[in-house]
Amino acid sequence: MLLQIKNTSDLVKIADIQELIDPNVNVVHAKDQKGQEEQDVDTFAKENLVFPSGESLPRCWLDANYREGK
Repeated sequence: MLLQIKNTSDLVKIADIQELIDPNVNVVHAKDQKGQEEQDVDTFAKENLVFPSGESLPRCWLDANYREGK
């Protein structure tokens, strides 16, 4: 799955989808998609990622207490 870093056009390829959808994990491991060569895995804060369309990640992926209606 590809996501975009907020406020840039840089894309990252998520290494582990389970890590992405787990609301108790604040960072994900992903590969930056710069250039033609495969990049090393790095960590990215979920709060700094959006879908390539610009849409935010679902709240249930970011907040374990999303049902409490903050």
